[in-house]
Amino acid sequence: MKTFIQAATAIFLILTMTIKIHASEKGNPLLQPFATLHETAPFHLIKNEHFLPAFEAAIAEARSEIQQIIDQKSVPDFENTIVALDVAGDRLGRIRSILFNLNSAETSDEIQKIVQQAASMLTEFANDISLNQELFEKIKTVHNQKNNLDLSPEQLTLLEKTYQRFVRNGANLSDAEKEKYREITKELSQLSLKFGENVLAQTNAFELQVTDRNELGGLPDYLLESAAQTAKSKNKEGWIFTLQYPSYVPFMKYADNRGLREKMFRAFTTKGNHGNEYDNNEIIRRIVELKLEKARLLGYHSHAEYQLAERMAETPERVGKFLQELHEASRPFAEKEFAEVQDFAEKLGSESKIQRWDWSYYSEKLKAERYGFNEEEVKPYFEVTHVIEGIFGLAKQLYGLSFRENKDIPVYHEDVKPYEVFDEEGNFLSVIYMDFHPREGKRAGAWMTDYLGQSAVHGKSIRPHVSIVMNFTKPTDSIPSLLTFDEFTTFVHEFGHALHGMLSQCVYPSLSGTSVYWDFVELPSQIHENWCYEKEWLDQFAVHYKTGEKIPAKLIEKIVKAQNFQAGYLSERQLSFGMLDMAFYSLQEKPGDIAEFEAKAIAPTELFAPVPGSLQSTSFSHIFAGGYDAGYYSYKWAEVLDADAFSVFQQKGIFNREVAGSFRKNILEKGGSEHPMKLYKAFRKQEPTVDALLKRSGLKE
Repeated sequence: MKTFIQAATAIFLILTMTIKIHASEKGNPLLQPFATLHETAPFHLIKNEHFLPAFEAAIAEARSEIQQIIDQKSVPDFENTIVALDVAGDRLGRIRSILFNLNSAETSDEIQKIVQQAASMLTEFANDISLNQELFEKIKTVHNQKNNLDLSPEQLTLLEKTYQRFVRNGANLSDAEKEKYREITKELSQLSLKFGENVLAQTNAFELQVTDRNELGGLPDYLLESAAQTAKSKNKEGWIFTLQYPSYVPFMKYADNRGLREKMFRAFTTKGNHGNEYDNNEIIRRIVELKLEKARLLGYHSHAEYQLAERMAETPERVGKFLQELHEASRPFAEKEFAEVQDFAEKLGSESKIQRWDWSYYSEKLKAERYGFNEEEVKPYFEVTHVIEGIFGLAKQLYGLSFRENKDIPVYHEDVKPYEVFDEEGNFLSVIYMDFHPREGKRAGAWMTDYLGQSAVHGKSIRPHVSIVMNFTKPTDSIPSLLTFDEFTTFVHEFGHALHGMLSQCVYPSLSGTSVYWDFVELPSQIHENWCYEKEWLDQFAVHYKTGEKIPAKLIEKIVKAQNFQAGYLSERQLSFGMLDMAFYSLQEKPGDIAEFEAKAIAPTELFAPVPGSLQSTSFSHIFAGGYDAGYYSYKWAEVLDADAFSVFQQKGIFNREVAGSFRKNILEKGGSEHPMKLYKAFRKQEPTVDALLKRSGLKE
């Protein structure tokens, strides 16, 4: 009788959920089949009020799908348990990607409130799944038979990752420990969102208004015109400069007014550290404390140890040794470069020691004197539409891809450009969205994401919808969007991530595209940056936006020669971020004063005297809101991989289709279907060494 009642209750719940879903689908575009080209997100139909009802309905649907796995009477096997679990919640995943991507690229106060609620719902749902003992027992049953199932490498990976995901998310905990785990993860999801919101709010809150043109000596015309347009848009006089990268970075490079540079610097480096409602100090302490508590709950000594158990680096000790090796190689060069800039500043009349707000200014002038050019000389040759053509051309030469802009694909903002991507035979491969310019609703930086991942479960091919989001200089009334060389390489970097997503040929959604070990994910992005210094490629698209003149060969030579300008300093700066990250997440207790902790963590890499109030930590979104916790070292780790991998192209030709085909087949198409070192060795035929990176950077003979 008890079994009958349980079965009847389960059927009733499923029917009730189904009725609720159908009722809520009416008029909600998120809960209906997307009747758009390639079933892309119907941004033109989605309203904010659609999200929470959609989440409620989709979570109910996903719970029903999971319950069917639990309730099935068949013996658990790979298909009815592992694969079924991997595809469960498909609708929920799509809705989540739309909302959370909008929160990064086109947010508002209303969306942020919705995200907070949705995050709580998602965390509760995720915990209900990972802590479900009945479900875990079925997974464990399959996992115990793995050596007898005749599975492919990708299937074995999926089985192992599924099992480990449950273990790492608390499946083996006691009931009391599971409840504690729930509390920790729920609070962490809210804190991470709040951290990012605070950084965005502080970024948008600051503006430097200047009404006297005499105070703006040294600034290029395009920046002045852009600042004047910003002021006009706010109904204010003069020029307004902001903390958005396209405004802040050139201001710090070119503004002769040292006092204004200092003002901008202090505003930029004190975000989240003002003791107000947007202060992130206590949030950092709590995040670090909770992640340590979670790690210990799961049997690890630190959060870093927990994270690195599923990374190529494997242990905090190995990461520490890696960072130290690069630090020892970089430090002598960094000290020499620092002294050179100090001497150069004195030569130009500076009467004091250079401060942090002087570095970019004098470095840019030194580079111009040493190599005979500056960023402003380069920018006219990197007009954004020409750069797009060049990047698409590179993808065609290497991988046979073609791109077609299609304005029938809905977008979430008028700045966004949607493209269809096809292979050499004309088969549809992907949709890619490109979002170039800063807005108040967009967080800083640049990133790649997706709205739909690739999969081919049971022979049904799902092609991906990816997006690259950047913050490039906006066009003005008289000047188009011209990219600095740094912005150009950033574009290529994010496009490399996009290729990883677009070219994926995996079966299972949780393994496809960029779903790889965190210290492997930067290889596809960083290797493509190498082409930015190759004359053979630049000659194909880099033309002056006014005259159409091809970029001069001498200018390319200067760019290449300047490639390693201040390589030691830049390496030390990047290492400081990695050291700070590892210091936080290797802790055995809650951190005390954040400023003191940061100063101690980055002391080995420091060259400047400290600036009171200035912190990296309180706006370090990568590690407190962006998934790079105990993983920031991966940028340098991937530099080792990309330098080593690109050496094959250098040996056989930078457009060699055989080499590109191997990189595509063994890296870009495979996602996380096998261990990354196995994939890398399939391409490279050997493990990487740090030598190629040190030689490329000029840090080793």
